[in-house]
Amino acid sequence: MMYIDIPTLQEFRMLAGVRSDACVSIYVASTPQTQHIGVTKLALGNLIKEALKQVEDAHLEKRRRNELAEHCNDLLADDRFWAVQANSLAVLVTADIIRTYRLPNVLQPSVQVSDRFHLKPLLRSITFSQQAFVLALAEIGPRLIKMYSDLPAEDVNIKQLPDDAGSATGRATVNDRSASGRIQGSEGQKVLLKQYARQIDAAIRPIVSGSREPMIIAAAEPLMSIFRSICTYPEIVSKGINTSPGDLTAAQLADAARPILDEVYAGEINAFRTHYDTRFGQARATADISQAARAATFGAIETLLVDIDKIVHGTIDEDSGQLTLSDNLSAHSYDVIGEVAGRALFTGAKVMGVRAADIPGGGSFAATLRYAF
Repeated sequence: MMYIDIPTLQEFRMLAGVRSDACVSIYVASTPQTQHIGVTKLALGNLIKEALKQVEDAHLEKRRRNELAEHCNDLLADDRFWAVQANSLAVLVTADIIRTYRLPNVLQPSVQVSDRFHLKPLLRSITFSQQAFVLALAEIGPRLIKMYSDLPAEDVNIKQLPDDAGSATGRATVNDRSASGRIQGSEGQKVLLKQYARQIDAAIRPIVSGSREPMIIAAAEPLMSIFRSICTYPEIVSKGINTSPGDLTAAQLADAARPILDEVYAGEINAFRTHYDTRFGQARATADISQAARAATFGAIETLLVDIDKIVHGTIDEDSGQLTLSDNLSAHSYDVIGEVAGRALFTGAKVMGVRAADIPGGGSFAATLRYAF
């Protein structure tokens, strides 16, 4: 099974604020298939060697260099850690700390050494989850399914889920037409289904709480609408799978959910394109890196799309936002597009990590601004 531990937005902001004499950022392709993990370990070992050479060339104090190397070697030797992996691995390390994140999307191998972490490759995992929940609702046997990008979907074992709508409401069936106060006819059925839906919502809440992954509902009416009316999970998708899911397997439900998930992502990109065009006409949009650097420094960026694969080396002044580009990779420069993204996040901007084809104009980034800058 693929193991995912994507950083939260709060963690990302914390990492973006780290400054050290040497921050090493390594990204390497991985695999959830444990029998093939040796290839990943070998690739990571080579990237660690490259990083340590850059650290030595930067004249980092020997003691600090050894402490950094010790963090990396301990990770390589941790068999329990390597037993569960995903499609990519991020390793962020200084002489003082090490952080690892196992990611669902496939990233290009890279190593960066600077006074801050190179975090931009993490943005796609943060902003566009490649996983989702499918909640299959029927009067008999509700199920929560976890779907992945490259692995089979699977049922999530939740002991607190009610067995069926009848037992959840203390009746043989919710379709009983006999009168009992409000509980009669079609209106009475809706009252009982609301009780059933509340129990389902309470049961899944501990599982999905804090997650940012979309949830797609598979149900027939009126249960679909009833559950939406009481659901407390904020990432529920407006479009659902409109069918009774009782006889569908986890794989079949995942197959039905994937086009909906694609529509969610495409809708976000298309909404940005429209908004970008509007803001451009108002002199409140830019694809100029110098302008974006200043705007991010002074909190003027509203929304930012960045190409997670494109790296532009340089520095940005902490106070003025003045951009200085660098022709050569060194420990004294960093990816300025990633730095713009980090500063934008700190000031509450919405930041999305995407591919170049998704960015208006085909550049490495595009930003809308809160005001003309």
